[in-house]
Amino acid sequence: MDSLFLTHVKEQMWTKRYAKRTTESYLYWIKAFILFNKKRHPQHCHNHEVERFLSYLSNVMNVAPKTQALALNALSFMYKQVLKNELTLELSFNKSHIQQKLPVVLTQQEIGALLPQIDANYALICQLMYGSGLRLMEAVRLRVQDIDFDHFTVRVWQGKGAKNRCVTLAKELVGPLKMQINTVNLYFDCDNKNPNYQGVYLPFALSRKYPNARKELGWHYLFPSKKLSIDPEMNALRRHHINETSIRKVVKVAARRANITKNVTCHTLRHSFATHLLQRGADIRTVQEQLGHSDLRTTQIYTHVIEHGANGVRSPLSDIL
Repeated sequence: MDSLFLTHVKEQMWTKRYAKRTTESYLYWIKAFILFNKKRHPQHCHNHEVERFLSYLSNVMNVAPKTQALALNALSFMYKQVLKNELTLELSFNKSHIQQKLPVVLTQQEIGALLPQIDANYALICQLMYGSGLRLMEAVRLRVQDIDFDHFTVRVWQGKGAKNRCVTLAKELVGPLKMQINTVNLYFDCDNKNPNYQGVYLPFALSRKYPNARKELGWHYLFPSKKLSIDPEMNALRRHHINETSIRKVVKVAARRANITKNVTCHTLRHSFATHLLQRGADIRTVQEQLGHSDLRTTQIYTHVIEHGANGVRSPLSDIL
């Protein structure tokens, strides 16, 4: 990173234990803001320039409301935590109002065609995303101890919105998961023989609360990377989790092989999980808890999917044909 200011922002976010992805997103939008203002230093800009930038994102770039909100959060962090000059709460800008799209959902037959086409190295994590309704990053960040075989439960820590929850575990995945843990154990034994290995990454204050946890099997990632890498924050040799980009690519390839024409992503598996639960008669509150939604209205989007087409309004053409 060639900008001293952006490097300083990054260091501030590391100090405050922001997630890597959040840090990258914030830096992206802060850089975009600086470029929008013709590389003027942010300390020479404030409310007016922020309002112009946010309106530009809506009027010209036509970004989604969540994207505009992310940009605002990034700038708010910068002015409050880095420049110590908070933005006003009464910012006046044109807010994005793009209509929310209905999620892409696969039928159970399509899921049955998709999963066998997924590369064997990534099959289990994709089965978990569909079988337990996990987001991609929730799946890759799972630790060995997050799997409860006794109660068929997966524990999700610090999911979206920093929420914790327990989700269902398909009994059919118990065997494959135990085999996966055996694989993790092989990596674990090998890594501990390396004198430079400093254990797995632990977020926030966990490393101080549990000083020996870094070298315990239960805290290691369920889906580890095949290679050791340097933790840039601590300059320590660790084994991180599997790269999420690889999983995205594998799912895209599998959809083509299965001749599915819908726009299939990793999140499509989560959408399909929720929709199929509702179709089987699950209570919407139960689905809400499984997905970790704070607002029931977010979960209700899946009822709209079910109500479209044959499950909703009967076509008048059916009365004629």
